Amino acid sequence: MDLRVELVPAESTLPLRQRVLRPHQRVEDVVVPGEREPGAAHVAALTGDGAVVATAVLVREPFAGAPDRTDVWRLRGMATADSLRGQGVGGRVMRYALGQVALHGGGLVWASVRVPARRFYEREGFAGVGDVWTDPATGPHVTMWREVRVPED
Repeated sequence: MDLRVELVPAESTLPLRQRVLRPHQRVEDVVVPGEREPGAAHVAALTGDGAVVATAVLVREPFAGAPDRTDVWRLRGMATADSLRGQGVGGRVMRYALGQVALHGGGLVWASVRVPARRFYEREGFAGVGDVWTDPATGPHVTMWREVRVPED
């Protein structure tokens, strides 16, 4: 499948995020804090006709495990269309998102990860911290993080 990964407007990511992550909510209710702030980034994998088939959102949000750091990003809204899971599409979106962090000086990236997605995040260099906890609406999660460095020339 011919896909491209790029930055997109927030609104284009909402339908897929709602369908995959929060089907019990309305599309307009899946907006996360900070995603409409300057500096937030919305990444999507798009088909040739422009359909969004995977997404990720980066927002500036402090990490409790490193309260003194200012170079912190939170990764949210990672979603891949069911029909494309396991084909590397989510990994492409993740790497593009992490590349955006590197372009902006690097830093710490963290996420609240659904337990079934933990291995995916580990493959992308994230490490878990703390115990598994349960979000009443979406189930068991673990907090994960990684450093993103600016590539040397």
